Amino acid sequence: MLNERLRAPNHAPSATVLGRGHVIGRTLTFDKASDDGSGKCDIRLTADANNRVEGVLFWIADADKPGLDEAEGRNRGYAESVVDVVTENGTEPSLAYVATSTEAGRRPYHWYRALVIAGAIQYGLPTDYIARLHAVASQGDPLPQRPTKLQAEAVLKLSGVSVD
Repeated sequence: MLNERLRAPNHAPSATVLGRGHVIGRTLTFDKASDDGSGKCDIRLTADANNRVEGVLFWIADADKPGLDEAEGRNRGYAESVVDVVTENGTEPSLAYVATSTEAGRRPYHWYRALVIAGAIQYGLPTDYIARLHAVASQGDPLPQRPTKLQAEAVLKLSGVSVD
């Protein structure tokens, strides 16, 4: 959801913010099994209607959809799911990427968690929600020159959002 990452030329440069929102009856986890050995985000369905995932609703041009699918891993551990996003203007049925392969105990790399936190800060999500993101246990990336790590660090620097 971080602007500088989402609007990258290989993601969805047309991404336009429609507003903040949340999805009821789901919880944010970092246990999507990634090929790099870490955990990535999932919005897992729960039986508890008090759970909710905070976020931002975007519109993207149809032409950007294939690039976003590729960048976000559609059909490689994520599938599209229609979720109801509650916004200040009502509820909007929306597409979301939901993990198809999870593994308990997975932890995100520090840089990945930082991207998630930076996006939450950038859009002014609730402070208690951001605090919960900070509390997620993360791990160092064993490959310091991993291209996705270097790209994430560059995007974080470009965004100017401090996650500390």
